[in-house]
Amino acid sequence: TKETSATMFLTYGLTGPISEDLPEEENLIQTRKLLDTMKSYNVYENNLELENRERVVKRLESLFRDWLKEMCIEMNVPKVVTEKVGGKIFPFGSYHLGVHSKGADIDALCVGPGFLERKAFFTSFFAKLKAQKEVKDIQAIEEAYVPVITLSWEGIQIDLVFALLPQRSVPDNLDLLNNSIVKNVVDARCVRSFNGYRVTEEILRLVPNVLNFRVALRAIKLWAKQRNIYSNKLGFLGGVSWAIMVARICQVYPNATASTLVIKFFKIFSMWVWPIPIRLIEVEKCTYNLPFWDTKVNRCDRYHLMPIITPAYPQQNTSVSVSRSTFAILNEEIHRGHAICLEIEQKKAKWSELFEPTDFFKKYQIGLVESKIRLLVSALERNEPVSLAHVHPHAFPGLRTANKK
Repeated sequence: TKETSATMFLTYGLTGPISEDLPEEENLIQTRKLLDTMKSYNVYENNLELENRERVVKRLESLFRDWLKEMCIEMNVPKVVTEKVGGKIFPFGSYHLGVHSKGADIDALCVGPGFLERKAFFTSFFAKLKAQKEVKDIQAIEEAYVPVITLSWEGIQIDLVFALLPQRSVPDNLDLLNNSIVKNVVDARCVRSFNGYRVTEEILRLVPNVLNFRVALRAIKLWAKQRNIYSNKLGFLGGVSWAIMVARICQVYPNATASTLVIKFFKIFSMWVWPIPIRLIEVEKCTYNLPFWDTKVNRCDRYHLMPIITPAYPQQNTSVSVSRSTFAILNEEIHRGHAICLEIEQKKAKWSELFEPTDFFKKYQIGLVESKIRLLVSALERNEPVSLAHVHPHAFPGLRTANKK
């Protein structure tokens, strides 16, 4: 109906849906086959592992709250403030999206009151964490773009970021999606720390069916990892980029099953005309003087090859590190995925073919390069940050040799 279409337009993205067709039996069968294939890759945690993650997050939040009260006492804060100081930990990233793989890390935002200093989190709270018998390999990285404490808690890798709320207490019902949260935050590091959770939560709110979104995103993440294109640091796409892309497909096919969403993912993005950006929503234009992605305002943003924009203010391009080479590789892999999905629809291929790992050495028939290694070392040594370049004198077998292919 017109009323339904209007609701979809307002709720799920910048455009109306491409199709609101309900799934047919064949779509449901394909989704079951997709799920069975994914389970064979051991990407799902069992209930015991999931419960252990929840227990660890609750234990961390309890420690954080205790630390905040200890800091209040140390700072001689009035008792009424100490009693109501609160404190909260917000998981974000793949764990909060519900698509983390077996053994994946947990990203979490720690929110404290504005009268604290950021430094205390990386010194005092760091020391409290280090004293816990469950904690191993703890490290504070304050100089990072988003400062973080990394640690292992009973084998679970955890990354903790910290943000100060410009008020005296942190209530349990705190709504971090309210843009006023970042309005009075003067420290850009706090804004960046807030945004990890804000982006994750907005993605979940902007898809019509969270369960179908999760299955489809798990499939795309598995495919990207198998094809060696899951890495923001190396110029490919990271978790948040893939999540936004899948969420956009969910918006335009609101009633589709997970298998249909995966098939449409490859169809739509094999035809996508870059650098038209992928957006889930028109982010509210706030005048908070924070840097945000906008090709009309920032000349450098016009040169981004594959813009995938976060749905929370201040919006950012999650794929800024994509280069000409990685852009070409990503497009090549998306077209390969589309071709396989066409065959799956025609029952000429199985889902396992989509997830076949790439053979890097077969693809790039690497020849002898020993004579060039000395030149590479010389080039590295000319870079001031490189203090030592040590070459391993023995060759490593290629994947085909190692697998006796």
